[in-house]
Amino acid sequence: MQNKSVIGFIGAGNMAYALIKGLINNGYGAENIKVSDLDESLLNSRNSELGIDTFTNNSDLISVCDVIVLAVKPQVMSSVCKGLQGAVKSSHLFISIAAGIRANDICRWLGGDLALVRTMPNTPALVQQGATGLFANDLVSEEHKQIVTSILSAIGDCFWVGEEKLIDAITAISGSGPAYFFLMMQSMTQAGMALGLDEKTASALSVKTALGASVMAANSDDDPKQLRANVTSPNGTTQAAVESFQDQNFEGIVANATRAAYDRAHELSIQLGDVD
Repeated sequence: MQNKSVIGFIGAGNMAYALIKGLINNGYGAENIKVSDLDESLLNSRNSELGIDTFTNNSDLISVCDVIVLAVKPQVMSSVCKGLQGAVKSSHLFISIAAGIRANDICRWLGGDLALVRTMPNTPALVQQGATGLFANDLVSEEHKQIVTSILSAIGDCFWVGEEKLIDAITAISGSGPAYFFLMMQSMTQAGMALGLDEKTASALSVKTALGASVMAANSDDDPKQLRANVTSPNGTTQAAVESFQDQNFEGIVANATRAAYDRAHELSIQLGDVD
């Protein structure tokens, strides 16, 4: 990514930190990255570690930036955006990394039709292994998309969708998805302990097995269905475990849980956007 756009982050929390650190690690100039927050001690920490300029006033920040990353909690997005109205320019490109807030609602709070990309990153972004869904409104150009992809690629892989409702689907799969795998690892650890392993060993085996399986899936030409078949010997231990899962409707459990997350994401987008 060329060091020509000045990027401003409103909010200096963990996800903003991950993005900023990823950008700098990928060669983006710290002099072209700014951040604002109400927490001055946090700003001092970011400045000390990353060498970026900090602000306590959001309007002052955006006056010197081309790209604005809205990295605040969904519950305060409305008030933050309304506070920017006097400083917003039509040339600004906005990126939201707040869960559940629709693009039109953000633009309405900002005071007009603006180029805005709504994104759904997930927590593995904190270790540069994220999966981020992105939706662009009609004012976002191809050049804008390239800029946004360059920024979000600093924390992992990007997946553009053409309909905003698909962000809710991405929320259900990758946004909430890490918790599903953590629950699986937790359950495997408990099962290992029930079989006599100590907690430390059972936990390490569960985590390392999950990591190894993910790396295999990411680097294989085979899909997960085939990979599962490859390690399932007829009448073996894996087949016994898989059949037990299927007898208890494992696929249906996953489908129902994912649908519950999708429905809740849709509900939240309505609730959070229902602010004048």
